[in-house]
Amino acid sequence: MTPSPTPTPNLPPTPTPAEVQPPYAPPTVSGHAYPWDVVGDPGFADRVREAGLDSVTLAVSYHSTRAATPLHPRHRFVDARHSALYRPVRAGAWAGRRLAPSGAAWVEGRDPAAAAALALADAGIPVSAWLVLAHNSLLGTRHPDLAVTNCFGEPYPYALCPAQEEVREYCATLAAEALRDLPPDAVRGVSLESAGQLGAVHAGCHEKTDGAYTAAELRALSVCCCAACRAAWQAAGLDPDRVTGRLRGGQDLPAELGEVLLRVRHEAADALRGRVLDIVRTTLPGAEVTLHAHPDPWATGPSPGLTERAATDADALLVPCWPTGPESAELVQAVASGLPVNAYVTALPPADPAALPAHVRRLRAAGATRLSLYHLGLLPRERLPLLAALAKEFRA
Repeated sequence: MTPSPTPTPNLPPTPTPAEVQPPYAPPTVSGHAYPWDVVGDPGFADRVREAGLDSVTLAVSYHSTRAATPLHPRHRFVDARHSALYRPVRAGAWAGRRLAPSGAAWVEGRDPAAAAALALADAGIPVSAWLVLAHNSLLGTRHPDLAVTNCFGEPYPYALCPAQEEVREYCATLAAEALRDLPPDAVRGVSLESAGQLGAVHAGCHEKTDGAYTAAELRALSVCCCAACRAAWQAAGLDPDRVTGRLRGGQDLPAELGEVLLRVRHEAADALRGRVLDIVRTTLPGAEVTLHAHPDPWATGPSPGLTERAATDADALLVPCWPTGPESAELVQAVASGLPVNAYVTALPPADPAALPAHVRRLRAAGATRLSLYHLGLLPRERLPLLAALAKEFRA
């Protein structure tokens, strides 16, 4: 159902926290990047300035990827073979835990995220630390009992389940270690991705599942049935075996059952996010926290469904707006939480450069107060001028 349009919110500017070194205003237009895009490239900061960006959102913990680097002077690909923390992985911080991050041998230096953040700060470019939390194929493969598990008993190894206490503790410690000793005058914000449950869809590993299941089937296959979630259902008065049997049918769920399942998922996401936010607020008390979120409460993935509590926890919301049709503007309108809304837009192929300026204008008209562009390291050289054009369109 298409949400009813809401007027563009007349939001006051976010006040500068006392702990942040003034002068600082939240970014209007930012761009995403990986540490390897910055480290070893003396021209990176110049490209950020030429694009007219206010800040860079820099990956500090990230999932596996094989990334093109068409603009880097020393390499053309980076094979990030597994999820990694791009800060030192200190044995003492993870002693006695099953879940612990791995380092990144494919990037030079012991502390590549800090090196990249400081290089940008030295160039006068503020940084937001981009933390990927519950999306970790390496750990999910090693510990399938902690992964999201569907109604057929199949674990999704890329998805750690927020209902598991070990997962919440891992994400909180990951945030603490990611932000440890980063200077607040360099890192002004924190961007939280996958701060909730991932589901059946995983855009990776040569995905061959498109079109195989209906929307109702994908929703059912995205309901986690791990031991912790089943225990929560039982505590809510449900019979876990009957629930999984119903889910296997792949049909739309009865309203009352759907309400309980969604409440269990959202309570787990709230608990995970709350633990992480406690760490973030303590470690970088002046940092603005942006939450990757989706207005559909059933959404799973990097931008999980927005819970009622999420809108009071975060300082801003980032909404995925990669499709250039009207559906992205409808997502922005549907958030309507009173928080600043950051429209997340890709400038990469196959996005049509001719369609992007109008797309950005629609998002601004729909209520987006910020624009986040993807991606500063992956972008081909011929598309570089597009970033400046989109920044100008959004500010206009």
